[in-house]
Amino acid sequence: MAEYTLKVRRYQPESGEGAYWEEFKVELDPSLSVLDGLLQAKDRDDGSLSVRCSCRAAICGSCGMKVNGSSTLGCKTQIGEAHEQANRRKKEGVPPPMGADEEYKPANGEARGTRTREPGREIAGHDERGQAGAEDAPIIIEPMGNMPVIKDLITDMESTHWTKIRRVTPWLLPHGEAPEREYVVEPESMIDITQSMACIQCGACVSSCLSMEADPDFIGPAALAKAYRFVGDPRDAETKERLHDLAHDPHGIYDCTHCFSCIDACPKGVAPMDQIMRLRRKAGEEGIDDDPNNGHSHEEAFVKIIEKKGTLDEALLVQESYAPGVKGKLKPSMGAIKGLIESLPTVLRAIKTGKARSAHKVIPGLHPKLPGGAQDEVKAIYKHAEEHREEFNIYIAGEDEDFVEPEPDEPTDETLAAEAAAAADTKEES
Repeated sequence: MAEYTLKVRRYQPESGEGAYWEEFKVELDPSLSVLDGLLQAKDRDDGSLSVRCSCRAAICGSCGMKVNGSSTLGCKTQIGEAHEQANRRKKEGVPPPMGADEEYKPANGEARGTRTREPGREIAGHDERGQAGAEDAPIIIEPMGNMPVIKDLITDMESTHWTKIRRVTPWLLPHGEAPEREYVVEPESMIDITQSMACIQCGACVSSCLSMEADPDFIGPAALAKAYRFVGDPRDAETKERLHDLAHDPHGIYDCTHCFSCIDACPKGVAPMDQIMRLRRKAGEEGIDDDPNNGHSHEEAFVKIIEKKGTLDEALLVQESYAPGVKGKLKPSMGAIKGLIESLPTVLRAIKTGKARSAHKVIPGLHPKLPGGAQDEVKAIYKHAEEHREEFNIYIAGEDEDFVEPEPDEPTDETLAAEAAAAADTKEES
């Protein structure tokens, strides 16, 4: 058994006051989960501590929360690992979540300080464990992000998550008349959507999505991953209509900023950002290239600039995204003119902050190519990709120390016999 400190963000709406932080001391085996720690604190110290949970086996997706700033499932996160992560973050100087270093707001004459609860007794005042050093860093637990908080760690998933799931029509719209029994397809035709079918609707990706922080109307990674589950299903008859809808929505598939946060957060390997990229690819294959977001033009411009120069000419990217090609520049649409004008404040801000003071960063087309023969290697990669048309995931997780050098294969009897014969021949020749 080991002792851990859980620093929990509390919110009690019935009190009429704002959120605050409270610490609980728990004693658990390191292999048990953060959820087990919360349930122990609820059982022994404060029955009003609210957390949503059900299966406790990473299947139902109920116990979504933030642990040390990362969106995850409480039941899937071992408390020993969470403690090590908290220590590492403190040692590296990673700032705590907003407000986590604030003092507890006193009530009923309590002394100021961080409220700390230990098994069997409550201490109001100085947080001794929090001052003991990096080896005793508390595990910081918060409710999920991008969702209204109902109470403590319970969020309102209906107003955000489920509303957006319904937005993408999450059911099949099949061809023709319904068959007498079920719709039968070849198993191989369903392989493409098995990854998106693994979603347990925990909302961790929604909680971690940076695009939703900037634009709360963004449909979001969970809903778009669910959308691909039906777009990629051979039984669905409304594929093009679904793609047209999501491409033309200003908060749809082109509102994703490729931050990879949803991939990190997903406990089931659904990789929602990958599904969003697949939706974009499908939209392009269906000829949906006139979306009002200029998303398709932006992607094409990005690809062509890298193929031509090897590095990104951001000034040219803006121009080509809104007014692609010679025709687009000679006769720009009203949407292109509006988009270019709206981008001017961003350009001026970049110049003011020093990020775009050189001419090649401001004037389209002046950005240099890669030196030497490096650009030829880039073009060779493009040629290979076009010839093979393979889909691959560029996201790589892990650190160098995770790599384990594979053990050499054990030699077979035939190999040993061949080596012995060769050695004998060499000896006879000498």
